[in-house]
Amino acid sequence: MKTFCGRANPTTGTLDWVEESEEYDYHQEIARSCYADMLHDHDRNEKYYQGIRAAVSRIKARGERVVVLDIGTGTGLLSMMAVTAGADFCYAVEVFKPMAEAAQCVVKKNNFSDKIKIINKHSSDVTVGPDGDMHEKANLLITELFDTELIGEGALPSYEHAHQNLVQAGCEAVPHRATVYAQLVESELLWNWAQLQPVEVEGARLVPPHAVCRCAGAHSVCDVQLSQVPPSSFTPLSPLCTMFSVDFSKPVSSAFQSHSTRFVARSGGRAQVVLSWWDLEMDPSGTIVCSMAPSWTYPQPAKAPWRDHWMQSVYFLPAERQVAEQEELSLTVCHDDYSLWYSLQPHRSTPPSRPCCTCQAHLVWTRPRFGELNDRRRTGSYVAALRSVLSEDSVCLSVSDGSLLPVFAHVLGAKKVWQLLQSKCPCSDSCINVFGFVFFCAVVLTQISVLMGEPYFSTSLLPWHSLFFWYCRTALAGLLRPTATILPCSASLHAVAVEFQDLWRIRAPCGICEGFDVTPMDEMVQRSLDFRESREAEPHPLWEYPCRALTHPAAVMTFDFTQCVPQEPISSQGSLTGRCHGVALWMEYHLTDDVTVSGGLTQPISEQGDCEWSRHRKQGVYFLRSAWDSLGDGRTGVSYSFTFEPSLGDVKMDFSITGH
Repeated sequence: MKTFCGRANPTTGTLDWVEESEEYDYHQEIARSCYADMLHDHDRNEKYYQGIRAAVSRIKARGERVVVLDIGTGTGLLSMMAVTAGADFCYAVEVFKPMAEAAQCVVKKNNFSDKIKIINKHSSDVTVGPDGDMHEKANLLITELFDTELIGEGALPSYEHAHQNLVQAGCEAVPHRATVYAQLVESELLWNWAQLQPVEVEGARLVPPHAVCRCAGAHSVCDVQLSQVPPSSFTPLSPLCTMFSVDFSKPVSSAFQSHSTRFVARSGGRAQVVLSWWDLEMDPSGTIVCSMAPSWTYPQPAKAPWRDHWMQSVYFLPAERQVAEQEELSLTVCHDDYSLWYSLQPHRSTPPSRPCCTCQAHLVWTRPRFGELNDRRRTGSYVAALRSVLSEDSVCLSVSDGSLLPVFAHVLGAKKVWQLLQSKCPCSDSCINVFGFVFFCAVVLTQISVLMGEPYFSTSLLPWHSLFFWYCRTALAGLLRPTATILPCSASLHAVAVEFQDLWRIRAPCGICEGFDVTPMDEMVQRSLDFRESREAEPHPLWEYPCRALTHPAAVMTFDFTQCVPQEPISSQGSLTGRCHGVALWMEYHLTDDVTVSGGLTQPISEQGDCEWSRHRKQGVYFLRSAWDSLGDGRTGVSYSFTFEPSLGDVKMDFSITGH
């Protein structure tokens, strides 16, 4: 059965009514999931297997039957490990129906159906008894309920319920324990993601409003691949602190808790950011450990395991604080049932409340957006471009969400500046206050001489979604002077074939995983990809995912903003040569003939193919079905076809391997 769904189009700004299958939502969920990434995580799998073998052996040594409760079973991998290790029976709980069905197929394919029962329920709905889902309580609890923040997927409430209702007192647990670590650092790079910084324009120092400077910001975790944040970009002010541990073999509470660790500052500086990660001890003695520590903590960073389903966390203190070397400090972490937050105190005191945004800016701008607005080099490009087109009689209209361009135009001497907001700003029904200036979303009565945009829109996911600026420019054509300047004057879509160091794992089939055949899961994922996602690019912040360029970057499409959006499609064809996992895509905006701002590559590709990507915008990635080998003589490559459909506001693309 199909149904009509209203979907906001981020490029055209319209509400499109489209016919969708009732299965679309779960196909998208499966296609964009991390199931493949988890199964490719050999370190995780190996540590779980070791812990399960050890736990089964301890129970057997006590002369007991081994009854397993596996919460969040996914493919059933951990249950199959348990049966292989000698468990007598497993109850495998999976709430997501398509995944539960795949687990049933995987279990059957590996001939474990008589020892593993798949229960398609949330664990809190599972019953125990003669007529229940489980005939008896388990004495071995196996779970994989964790996210980058450890508890963000509801691990604590699930453990709490399981100990109260589903497992025996004194049960074994794999993992046995989790420990959270934190380090206080000073980092201009990371702090720029949290607070708007002063900016210099034409000798004037523009300082954010007091309300913005004093705001504690958004409390939500910032999860990143810290391995890609070089140690040279931060100064440790504390040792690595053990903040708290959770013993999963004992009753667990999901109630609010706080934990403090005292330390002596190892150096002076501005306390701004807390870097945090955790590890899992799979056995009571702590000899089997799966660590989420970033690669630069390892003696040999290249040998650190890579995973995308568990990364590291960055927390921003409510306010930066100057600390002195050897100063005694107390770092406090608080958590409820789903999230953590940190504070720095000179001594133990009342646990701080959860920070929240009071200035509204943190509700308007994402953390990458803060970093973009604080990028001095990028600001310099926009100021230089504006300086070259503005005069004392310029009347400007800015079309971008939460942009500072109106501020810059005002400082540079424009006669009048209007800011057109795509949506109402939360701080008022009609205005936004930035650097002390108020810009109104109002009817423009004077013809515009400069239409400007970064462009940036909060609804944009893929690079070309910012072509919304072009549609706005077309809609505003009647307000523009005949000689009006459009800034940027054009944009170009760029592509480069790449070989990923690790990101390929999220799309690669698993086949045999730790000796178990999981091809039914591969087939389920591929069916969901084929439903739509395999024909589309997806957004990824490529600065977090190292890759090697195998071709020169190519401008595959150009969009002329000095003209209105055309009625007919724009098409281009070409080819890229090399061995690749996929194609990286990004936009470059040509502010003037001399000034260009890139949302992708920030430096020329090195001779070795190393790429440096913008930290502010996500790039598009089109994954090919499989990596393929280049013949090295130009006979192997990938042909591409791009079509921009003005009526849809979308870029359709197709890639095919050539030269075999």
